[in-house]
Amino acid sequence: MRHVIVGNGVAGVTAAQAIRQADPSAEVSVIGEEPYPYYRRPLLWKFIAGQIGQDAIVFRPAKWYEERGIRLRLGIGVTALEPEDHSITLADNSKVVYDRLLLATGARSQVPDCEGVEKEGVFTLRSLDDALAVRAYAGKVSKAIVVGGGLLGLETARALRTAGLEVTVVEFLTHLLPRQLDVEGANVLQSLLEAQGLRIVTSAEAESILGDSCVRGIQMRDGRAIDGDMVVFSTGIRPEINLAKAAGLRVDLGVVVNHRLQTSVEGVFAAGDAAEFEGQVYGIIPPAIDQARIAAANMVAPDSAVYAGTLPSTTLEVAGAEVTTLGKALVDGEEYTKLRKVDIKAGEYRKLVLRDKRIVGAILLNDSRSRPIKRLIEQKIDVSNHIDQLLDDRFDLNALQ
Repeated sequence: MRHVIVGNGVAGVTAAQAIRQADPSAEVSVIGEEPYPYYRRPLLWKFIAGQIGQDAIVFRPAKWYEERGIRLRLGIGVTALEPEDHSITLADNSKVVYDRLLLATGARSQVPDCEGVEKEGVFTLRSLDDALAVRAYAGKVSKAIVVGGGLLGLETARALRTAGLEVTVVEFLTHLLPRQLDVEGANVLQSLLEAQGLRIVTSAEAESILGDSCVRGIQMRDGRAIDGDMVVFSTGIRPEINLAKAAGLRVDLGVVVNHRLQTSVEGVFAAGDAAEFEGQVYGIIPPAIDQARIAAANMVAPDSAVYAGTLPSTTLEVAGAEVTTLGKALVDGEEYTKLRKVDIKAGEYRKLVLRDKRIVGAILLNDSRSRPIKRLIEQKIDVSNHIDQLLDDRFDLNALQ
């Protein structure tokens, strides 16, 4: 059986390994557009900060593939998918035939409509090449602006600050980490970041990049201007769906998949940042790994595994703070009960969201209880008899069954 995987990120590599483990006789090929073996994107900020070298980012070196009988082709893109012929065409016009295909094409950085983004000193940060470019330019300037106060934006800001630059973070919405934190939790985090020397500007939208050929700052739509020698946009991702769309597969936000991680075309699967399951593109690592394993199982043995979704779980370490978001942490409605514990001075925040006697979501800032709370959410434990104790540090959440 010939298994071909398009994409050398975490989903593609996880699937390749799982296929070989399930069927040692399988032919497995991984095709990556980037020239590097699989590397850990979450460590790119440490590379920019100068805390680690490029070799430390690589997680699956070329030798790893060879030892497992996985054929690896790097630095070449896929230009066409022809499901009727069970083949893909590569950038050098060669064809690769498959019995099962996995699209693990990931996502690309999304840049908002902003005049002047073509100027020297404007960057995005998604790939190792991006990180190399940001690091090189940061070594020549003193002030940086990061547009986007999400996970990657704050990691990038921390990296540039660690590298010695003055850094301003510009967030379009009213608070930082809008996908992970509510306003109360974001206020605690912002105070910690500002204590680390970061400047935070919220409710701000970039209209244009200032400067002639090189960046000199950004102009906001409300009239404010911010000085800076470089701008890094961290304003979300866009699933890479062009290959699937051109081939006639069903796409929406991402490549639409079912509970088997199969696309609308038989024999073609999708996983990771490119995949859309039940209307959602997760865009984080844990679901990419879950989806890759389920897809691999069904590629080897059809209908052998079912994907039921992944509990959204994100942990971010930034400026000495750890932020964990679990489940339905940002929902609204009368059916939800919200419990909060705030300590701005200590830099701590805990929020629990309950519905029908159970915890369905949580936000934890510098709080060590993520593991028992995640278990309570996953196992749907009735906590109604302990509502008044859930925020008490002395109460043992592990005792709840």
